[in-house]
Amino acid sequence: MKRSAKAVWKGTIKEGSGVLTTQSTTLNQTQYSFKSRFEEGVGTNPEELLAAAHAGCFTMMTSSLLSEAGYTPESLETDCKISLTDGKISLSELTLSAKVPGISEADFQKIANEAKEKCPVSVAFSFEKTLTATLS
Repeated sequence: MKRSAKAVWKGTIKEGSGVLTTQSTTLNQTQYSFKSRFEEGVGTNPEELLAAAHAGCFTMMTSSLLSEAGYTPESLETDCKISLTDGKISLSELTLSAKVPGISEADFQKIANEAKEKCPVSVAFSFEKTLTATLS
């Protein structure tokens, strides 16, 4: 399986801008720029897209592992923050809030941490990954 996205950039780094389009067209000529990456401009940026990818992948892996263990999650909500420090992506912070009937806190934490280590996006990231998981 392969998935693709295309980036088009016009102009200088600070005054220019670009658009991103994904194979599925979920992103379709979505704008990005220096301001949307390093300031507060309109549009997306690579770090935001990495955060979405990590949150989505981790949450799906958590659901899969819970299902394999015999649990049916009522809800899984993951927030992901990607840090860019000194020009390098340095950290992905996952925060999971979950409702999973019948699971113990210990089993929940074990499965959530396993998902953090095993999801394909986590595996692809060489920088630090953290997880705070809360069961309600």
